[in-house]
Amino acid sequence: MKIISLDTLILGSGAAGFNAADTLYDLGRTDIAILTEGVNMGTSRNTGSDKQTYYKLSLCSDAPDSVFELAENLFAGGSVNGDTALCEAAGSVRSFMKLVNLGVPFPTNRYGEYVGYKTDHDPRSRATSCGPLTSKLMTEKLEASVNRKGIPIYEMQAVKLLTEENRVTGLLALDHGKLTAFLCSNIILCTGGPAIVYKASVYPESQTGMTGMALEVGAAGCNLQEWQYGLASTKFRWNVSGTYQQVLPRYIAVDKDGNEREFLPEYFSDPAKALDMVFLKGYQWPFDTAKIGGSSIIDIIVHHEIFHKGNRVFMDFRTDPAGLDFDRLSDETRNYLSRSGALEKTPIRRLEIMNPKAIELYAAHGIDLYSEPLEVAVCAQHHNGGLAVDLNWQTSVEGLFAAGEAAGTFGISRPGGSALNSTQVGSLRAAEAIAYGPKKPLSHALSPVQQAQAEKFLNDITKLLSPGGVSHLLLREKYQNAMSLSAAHVRSLTEMTSLKQEIEDDLENFFDRVSCEEEEISCALKTRDMLIVQKAVLSAMLLTGEHCRSRGSALILDKNGTSPAGELEDYRYLPGSGSHREFWVRTQNSSSSFEPVRPLPRTDDWFEKVWAEYEARRNTTQ
Repeated sequence: MKIISLDTLILGSGAAGFNAADTLYDLGRTDIAILTEGVNMGTSRNTGSDKQTYYKLSLCSDAPDSVFELAENLFAGGSVNGDTALCEAAGSVRSFMKLVNLGVPFPTNRYGEYVGYKTDHDPRSRATSCGPLTSKLMTEKLEASVNRKGIPIYEMQAVKLLTEENRVTGLLALDHGKLTAFLCSNIILCTGGPAIVYKASVYPESQTGMTGMALEVGAAGCNLQEWQYGLASTKFRWNVSGTYQQVLPRYIAVDKDGNEREFLPEYFSDPAKALDMVFLKGYQWPFDTAKIGGSSIIDIIVHHEIFHKGNRVFMDFRTDPAGLDFDRLSDETRNYLSRSGALEKTPIRRLEIMNPKAIELYAAHGIDLYSEPLEVAVCAQHHNGGLAVDLNWQTSVEGLFAAGEAAGTFGISRPGGSALNSTQVGSLRAAEAIAYGPKKPLSHALSPVQQAQAEKFLNDITKLLSPGGVSHLLLREKYQNAMSLSAAHVRSLTEMTSLKQEIEDDLENFFDRVSCEEEEISCALKTRDMLIVQKAVLSAMLLTGEHCRSRGSALILDKNGTSPAGELEDYRYLPGSGSHREFWVRTQNSSSSFEPVRPLPRTDDWFEKVWAEYEARRNTTQ
């Protein structure tokens, strides 16, 4: 077995991973490397939306703001730990300006002010953007900085964390069927969210995540039940938010015989009301149970058409929806379209005026919105939960850090765009904690404990080569479909309980039950990682569903509950209780429990004292 010894290994090559490596190097820890399945494979580089948002402290004119107020707004999302919220607020300007200095083209006015706009859950117009590919531009600039420094990048698949007495000691990786052992004192997990969990997903297909690898060695999960879901195209995975909705496309369903119908009028007595709800989906894009009587009813109707009626659903930009009369729309809808100069016939013409790049984006991926409708579904888009971390983004396993979407620093809701800020601040905090901590001597050979872990792992994966077992791809498809049906934005406690038991059974016997060819081993291990995460996610979902009922992005079904609308009797639900917002959910070793959130620190520091503490912290290893 090839052995590589390092001080720190960074897993992942997205905005968080590259920033972690770049920052560590600048802080003097140069014995580091990045491990990735492919530099161009992650979510940061391959996803976006109508106006991909970066959320930061206000940096314009006389806009009132403060670090503490930003932290309060992050903390107000519910089930959020106050110390990480304050860290994300405090590191906002520093992280944002680093990206600016690396060349990310965030726009300014002629005076150099970073003018902002409002996003969801945002009271201060803190958002900024350099277009639908903001995270891609961030990643490219950070990668260029890493390459200039000569930081090694290994393209392999991480498959097994090595630990001893709740401390990380290394990692096993697969490289074209051969194992490599990385022996290191620190690992920063920047593998993104567990995109593999759901079938209906807007994550790029190349993004799977490896959260299960950390959960398996005892790292605690935080708020694994909290996700964002929203309408997205499925042929080319992209969020259909913003102007895609505001131009008022026609929603059509196509049944298995190819029959087409426009379906929204069937669910609304007033066509204008339906169109106002579609318009609001533009900037209320994530599904939200608090908006079930408003724009989020569109998500429920689409889910109903797909999963209960067995139809495919499309947004059609070629023809105006039935009953469109601009004079009958709400003032908000009509005024927005009027001020945009878009009171034109057909959605595609309105899209031409309001956002021509939105049309070009799909054309670049072989979809002509002028001549064909766009297939959509309600898809998983972002994991607000993740691995539990402290204020330095260290997990409950010593030496194992998590940053970006792999870290669970958000709760029930969050301001739109705060995830990009989190990638930068979290990776910065992890890098500083490592750089200012003691430097441990490198190991160049496997310890007896590491040797035993590696041998067990080899023995397990060898079992996969025995013929006659179940296909891991069939298992993957089965459970991804089940999660999208019963454990996404619409959740059934009964079905989730049964599903969790099935997953536990298949996971416990995975290596004895599953068969694959040698070249499929890496893919089969991803399926197993998926099962580990799904089991933990379901544990957290069942706990909050039973105690909190519907909240955030999760509608908890109950046949005796409240009906959202006439034809949607299958979606009777339990209204939220409003409880446990001051708790976060810890999931560890397949068990979930409520933990009080760490309070939001209210600092009142004396400069001279802080200066002395800062110097002592920086000089730990000098």
